[in-house]
Amino acid sequence: MKRRRLPKSLPAVILIVEVLIRIAAVIIVPPNRRPTAAMAWLMAIFVAPIPGSLFFSLFGTTKLPKERLEKQQEINDYILDTTAGLDRVSKTKTWPKWFKSVVELNRTLGAMPLVGGNDAELLPDYEESIASMTAAVETAERYVHAEFYILSRDETTKPFFEALLAAHRRGVKVRVLYDHISTIRSPKGRATRRWLRAAEIDFHEMLPFYPFRTKWRRPDLRNHRKVLVVDGLIGFMGSQNMVDPSYNTRGNIKRKLQWKDLMVRLEGPVVAGVNAIFITDWYSETDDLLSREADPIRVVPSDESLDCQVVPSGPGFEGENNLRLFNALLYSAQERLVIVSPYFVPDDSMLFAITTAAERGVKVQLFACEVADQAVVYHAQRSYYETLLRAGVRIYLYEKPVVLHAKHFTIDDDVAVIGSSNMDMRSFSLNFEVSLLVRGKRFVDSLRRVEDSYRSRSHELELDEWLKRPVRSQVLDNLARLTASVQ
Repeated sequence: MKRRRLPKSLPAVILIVEVLIRIAAVIIVPPNRRPTAAMAWLMAIFVAPIPGSLFFSLFGTTKLPKERLEKQQEINDYILDTTAGLDRVSKTKTWPKWFKSVVELNRTLGAMPLVGGNDAELLPDYEESIASMTAAVETAERYVHAEFYILSRDETTKPFFEALLAAHRRGVKVRVLYDHISTIRSPKGRATRRWLRAAEIDFHEMLPFYPFRTKWRRPDLRNHRKVLVVDGLIGFMGSQNMVDPSYNTRGNIKRKLQWKDLMVRLEGPVVAGVNAIFITDWYSETDDLLSREADPIRVVPSDESLDCQVVPSGPGFEGENNLRLFNALLYSAQERLVIVSPYFVPDDSMLFAITTAAERGVKVQLFACEVADQAVVYHAQRSYYETLLRAGVRIYLYEKPVVLHAKHFTIDDDVAVIGSSNMDMRSFSLNFEVSLLVRGKRFVDSLRRVEDSYRSRSHELELDEWLKRPVRSQVLDNLARLTASVQ
């Protein structure tokens, strides 16, 4: 049998196609994109035009479908209308001079107001945090709104699920949201979905990715939020997923990895803001806009009550709300800045803000992990350490095998941020996140004690030590850093 010969003109056709792809890339890629990201994409396409352009078509845009963006704008308008007047807090002399402008920035970008009269309790212990959320669900009389990036019914979380079921059976309206891909990829994710169906609890998957059923979008967009609201009176938010601290994976169990997180329990008017996050995501997935008008507002009667502002972010917003907030705070810090982030891969603007803070005399500290669960992010993060150390930033690596997964930072003595957002470009551009801005010395003091506990179990990285790391590690770090730009 004779082999078919390829047409002699095929190489010329491929060459013409590759040239056209390169020309098109120069026109399509740069607009509305960071220069570093545009250059990374252009390099990928110019080196390998056909596979590079296919990869760009899959992962080159962070935009959601038009219908979903319109929903986000609709819910923003709704929040602005229903929270008018709630942002009347006492602007006392204790406010830092720069604080008002940061609050206005958040209100403009994310629609949420700053509200006073709140109380907050930090929950740094993993199992105690689940126990506190379980106890809150057990008191529910009207509704429970639970939203987690990863939702897994396992031995550690089973009491929480049993509380959901008991609430449902006594007539409480239980609504559950979880990120589709991240939960289903979890070892017990599919079993959890089957359990919710059998229990007849109303649940939906966030950002479901079924490419043959729905309109196409970038497949790695995620809803990374973790919130729980009970009756509009008690709210929880932070970094912790509803899953065993090992995440139930064989690799983590073999390496004895355990996640350490930080949640905050809230009471007061800010709970309505936390609930608005759930309402936004529920509406996005179901077209059902839940009413908030019947929720009571309980103001915490205390001279030390906290001013709080919920800050949503994600690809549904035009701007990178969390990055803008973080940078504004970094430039506002005057004396002390402590950052805790398991995945620290800043863009240029944040790197400049942090190093500038250290160079102008602010005492800057960064807590990261000695061990990591994501190799590429781990090495990309390490590529920034030399620059940070030379600028005067003190870096503390939390001892292995614990993965310090908490996400928060404190600014001077009166302002803090806590939430689900990492300080990396995935959290800035690709993930739906939620952060909480808090003004109040007693809350900052509580976070300082948590930071002190981290410090007692961390190794401080010195510049001389870091410069002596193996060449192989340096190469891996620098290669991983290149991938961070391709967003």
